[in-house]
Order: sequence, then structure tokens, then C-alpha cells
Amino acid sequence: MNAISGASRQRAAVRIGGASGFWGDTALAVPQLLAGGQLDYLVFDYLAEVTMSILAAQRAKDARAGYAVDFVQIMMREALPQLQAQRIRVVANAGGVNPLACRDALRALASEMGIALKIGVVLGDDLVARAAEFRDAAVTEMFSAEPFPQRVASVNAYLGALPIARALDAGCDVVITGRCVDSAVTLGVLMHEFGWRADAYDRLAQGTLAGHLIECGAQCTGGLFTDWEQVPDWENIGFPIVEAEADGSFSITKAPGTGGLVTPATVGEQLLYEIGDPRAYLVPDVSCDFTQVRMTQDGVDRVRVSGATGRAPTASYKVSATFADGYRNTGFLTIAGEAAVQKARRTGSALLNRMQRMLAARGLAPFTETRIEVLGGEEMFGASGRSGAREVVLKISAKAQARDSLELFAREFAPAATSMAPGTLGLVGGRPSPTPVVRLFSFLWPKSSLRVELDVGDERVAVAIPTAGGFDADALGPALQHESRAIGASRQRVALIALAHGRSGDKGNQANIGVIARAAADLPLLSAWLTPERVGAHFAHRAPSRVERFDLPGLNAINFVLHGVLGGGGMASLHTDNLAKAYAQVLLTMDVPVPD
Repeated sequence: MNAISGASRQRAAVRIGGASGFWGDTALAVPQLLAGGQLDYLVFDYLAEVTMSILAAQRAKDARAGYAVDFVQIMMREALPQLQAQRIRVVANAGGVNPLACRDALRALASEMGIALKIGVVLGDDLVARAAEFRDAAVTEMFSAEPFPQRVASVNAYLGALPIARALDAGCDVVITGRCVDSAVTLGVLMHEFGWRADAYDRLAQGTLAGHLIECGAQCTGGLFTDWEQVPDWENIGFPIVEAEADGSFSITKAPGTGGLVTPATVGEQLLYEIGDPRAYLVPDVSCDFTQVRMTQDGVDRVRVSGATGRAPTASYKVSATFADGYRNTGFLTIAGEAAVQKARRTGSALLNRMQRMLAARGLAPFTETRIEVLGGEEMFGASGRSGAREVVLKISAKAQARDSLELFAREFAPAATSMAPGTLGLVGGRPSPTPVVRLFSFLWPKSSLRVELDVGDERVAVAIPTAGGFDADALGPALQHESRAIGASRQRVALIALAHGRSGDKGNQANIGVIARAAADLPLLSAWLTPERVGAHFAHRAPSRVERFDLPGLNAINFVLHGVLGGGGMASLHTDNLAKAYAQVLLTMDVPVPD
């Protein structure tokens, strides 16, 4: 049997293809990248917090489950012969909560295909066995200060890139991890290839940025781009490729002949995705400063990225636990005709009132939270939304601690089709079923308290991780501020989308919205107008507890962080936009005064 990697090669640059942005991403990416990417590595990112809870539930039912099965049975089954022929190595966090089972499945597949694989597994992130220790230590949630839950489905530390680099140093063809920061699968490759030391902070920051830009797949090659109409060939959108050099400089591109678009705007939007303070983008290996990052077009569908700098990391890992907290149910009804929005709202209110009365009459637990949303009624736009839609979908949701209460919800949802608003067309998707509410609990834990190991060929070795930290928040200084220029009295206004483009995302119960000026000349005007107070008022219907603003001079960009706006966030939220995917689109409708 032939191995993939063979002897180590000395390279002036290394090419890494980002083949997955989440568990469920298209299977098109791998054959596309292998056909035209001229790659040295293929990296996969699979894990979100809700994914961890799903995988934990699978492992609880079957000790051989708990990993991203698609990685082995779809991606690698199709790719292994070409990976061998092209000598491409693979790094994936597909291990989920059971990376050794993922290794065993991949090993069996390779044996079946007659391909020798040296597989490394990074261990140490799974801390579920230490739940009682965290509870006894009175650990509290880092945002809400809630106490540690009594029962958890998963507890995982976000590991860094160093153990991945060590696995590649050991000659592994494939490296499988459990929970790690998304960018680590790329940074680990670069640390291995170029021998970067753990204290080469500027290079580590550049490598982290490279990983951050490709960790969501096609989101940096035209996916979700504000100017979507400029992006060709969505059906064959190109997945991103990083071409990096030993000094930390890199470019983003894609395979020739694929769809999508790679420009400073598409890549810049992705930089802003799911970040907070750009002076302190914290990962286990380095504290990154993205405020001076610059992007330049360096050929067709090729962008050069520079300017990320680094400081010492923190002495802690972020740890995220998931736990079940009751149940939820959601139903949809289509309603048409004049005053469709008003009819839908009245229908939702009547149904929930009826259900609550029936629960009380039967001695069942009441709903603990309810929500009515009219899709098509522009409710996510708040006061700036337009009315008058004549075809909408009513969405009503409820939570309860008892499943029986939400079984009643399922039974009593349908009768609206014959007893309430005219133009009610019936259920969308059939009768709804209760599902568990999965909540996220995040906290910090000392790196020195974790043992990170590498399993290669069933032999375990400890990985030495620097644990002293050294990050000093006071050394960041004041947040940078763009020059501002108020325009005075003006009667002329344009929508913000005419002056800027943007991208939004989530972190727990927080939303971030990044805005990039289309023209540098407009930045002083935007800086003066887009205050935290105005942005908070634009999202008053989401009642943010506070709004922070951070400026990125290198990108002519502003990043806003809105706290407490996602109804708990993730799977715990009843919001339609529970991941803040449309928040930038909402902000881009804001009217901005411009000179007459």
C-alpha cells in the first residue's frame, strides 16, 4: 500500500484549500479543489456549538458515533485516490466528540481501498468527565454569570494549532481533531511547513487571519456578498485557497474556471464576520490585531492580505458546554389576502392564548417563552420595515420544560386553518414536533489544567503547550477612531448600502455587524453618522443591552457589537435570525444624510 505524503518537501509557498465551512457544506468543494487547486493541503471545518450537542447525543446512543460521518464516507471516500496521487495532506476537526472513532472509520476505509494512511488524532479538548469539577469550582458563564448547569451534553475546550503542527511534524497524512478554534486547521499547517515558533506572534496572527478567512468556505469567495448580483455562477462557486509564504504573507484565490468572486470587498467582508474587538481577536496561540489589515487586488480573483500583528496569547482556553433546557416547538402557516400581516399576528396571538388556557386546564406546565413572527412582514427591520404584504408566513414558537406541553402545541396549531383568518392555506412542513432546547455555556479555564495529547498509530504522546499567556488588555490602548466629518444640515439621504457593504454574524447572544466604506472619501461621513447610539436605535426592536463600536483603519471599516439581541442565541433562540445572518442587511437600509 502507498502512503500519501512521502518525503517532506521544501516549499517557498504552500497552498491550502478550504473544503468545508460547516457540517453540511457542499460535497462539490473537494473534487473542485482537487481538480484545479494545485494544493499541498486540504482543510475542513465542521464544528459549531450546536453540532457538538448533536454529536454528543449520537455518541450517547452509540459509542462508535459522535463524529462527522460525511467526512469519512463522502469526502474522503471520493478523495483518497486523488489525495494519494497528488500527495495532498488533510487536516479536519471532523472528530467532533469522538475523534478516535473517526480515526478508526477512516483507517478502515483506507485499508479497504488499499491506501496506507498515517493518521494523527489530537486529544484533550473533551472535558465532559470533569463537569463535576467545574460545578464544584463555582464556574459561571462568561457573559451571563449563570452557574454551571447540573447536566451537560458536551464540554469542550477550544484547542489551538500547535498540536496539529506536531502531528504533521510526525509525518501524519491526515490529522483529525475534536474541538479546536476554526482557524487552527490552517495555522497548524503553516506552523509545520515554515517552522514558526510559538512566540512568532506576527506570523501566527497572519496565519490565524488566513484560517479565519477560509474557515467558512465560499463566504470569502463571493458567498453572502452584499453585491450578490456581481457574483457569477453560484452553482459552481469556487472554494477558497490560501497561498502562504514563510514570512506570513499570503493571498486568497480560488481554482480557475470556478464561479464566485475574489476581491478585497468579498474577502474584507469575511474578515469582519463574527469578530468583536479587532485589536484583540483571541485564539489559543496568539492575540491578533486586525486593525491595520490591508487587502489589495493582485490579479484576477486573487487578493493579497497583509498587516495582521500579534501579541502573546491568554493563559486560558475558552471552554463551551452544551446542555438541554426543556423543549421547543415551532409551527408555520401561510396566510394570504389583504391585511395579511395583521391577520397573521392576530392568528398567532389567538393560538398562543388558547394553548396557554388549555395547558392550565389540563394541569400541564405553561410555556416559558413564546414568540410570534410574520415572515414577509419585515419584522426584523423594526420601525424601518414596510407594510402591506399580501402573502406571508406566520411563525409561532414556544418553549416549555415539559414535552407534553409542546405536544399540545402541535395538536392545537392546525385548527387555525378552518377557524381563524380567511386566506389561511394550511401548515408549512406538516405538524410540528417538539425538540430539545440546546443552550450554550461558555467559560475560561487555565491552559495549565489541560493535558493535550497526540495519538499516532495508537501511541500517545503529550504535546507541550505554552501556558504562561502574557496577554495584557491594558497594552491595547484606546480603540482607534476614524476621522469624522459631520455634513451639517442636509435634506438629501441615501440608503447606507449605497455607501458601504457589510457582513454580520453571531457569538452566543451577541451580534456583530461589520461595515466597509465603498469609497475612502465617504469614510469620514460614515464615521460621524454611524454612532453606537444610532445603530442601537435602528435595532431598538431587538433591545440591545449595549452597542460597542470598533474601527479598522486598514479596511476603512467599522465593526459594531450588539449585546443581548439574539434571544439567547443559537438553538436556544426562538428568533428566525438566531445567528444574526441578516443584521447587516437590516443596517444597510438605514438612511444616511449626504451633502446636497
